[in-house]
Amino acid sequence: MTPTLVQTLQWSNQQFLQSVLDSQPQVAVFDCDGTLWSGDSGYGFMIWSIEQGLISRATCDWIDNRHRAYQAGKVSEATICGEMVQIYAGLREEELRTFAVRYVQEFLPHRYFPEMVALVDQLRHNGVEIWAVSSTNKWVVAEGVRALGIPEERVLAAEVRVKDGLLTEDIVDVPTDEGKAISLARVGLSRPDAVFGNSIHDLAMLEIARNPFPVNPSPALLAAAAGHGWGYFLPQAAASEQSGADSTAVLLNL
Repeated sequence: MTPTLVQTLQWSNQQFLQSVLDSQPQVAVFDCDGTLWSGDSGYGFMIWSIEQGLISRATCDWIDNRHRAYQAGKVSEATICGEMVQIYAGLREEELRTFAVRYVQEFLPHRYFPEMVALVDQLRHNGVEIWAVSSTNKWVVAEGVRALGIPEERVLAAEVRVKDGLLTEDIVDVPTDEGKAISLARVGLSRPDAVFGNSIHDLAMLEIARNPFPVNPSPALLAAAAGHGWGYFLPQAAASEQSGADSTAVLLNL
């Protein structure tokens, strides 16, 4: 018996938008990096804040070594994402918030996916309750989604406790992998109507959604989407980046 090749449907922008609207969500949950905007704002902010002198040289060296270990598979996703927020322990929260605003204003405006911005705007217009869930620094995420009309109280992201106005090393949350579904359940969203994510670290929360919508999926998430029979959407800017990367690979004979 010949096995059936499982493939997944790539939606056009109109098909994607219509599929979301037809599902009539009351609650929608979005991952951020790679889903609402391109790039890794968590890592980007960390590097930028180091260049701004926000953390000590010793801490810079330590987190650099930890991130290299993460890339080598020796440190988990949840651990490194937590440590990338813990490095700001001792700073005043308002100082970190100020730097987050500066970073977002300088680096994010040209990275938002226009189709996703339009979708969020439409959902807000329809009265949908919108949440952002990310393993990136919560102060950066909160500023990034503020421009989309998502309030900070609906942001679940990598966060440390604040005491007397100062950041501590005490982890409050690091939503990644199964942790994203757990964080959502903690705020009463164990079965959100619509979930949008781009990486394998979003799979757990996509699986609990009534309507999962992979966006700009990584190869691992694309494979998982095929196994589940889910379609996916690729924003035009992400498609152009992929096309450029493929062309470069051909030129380099990779």
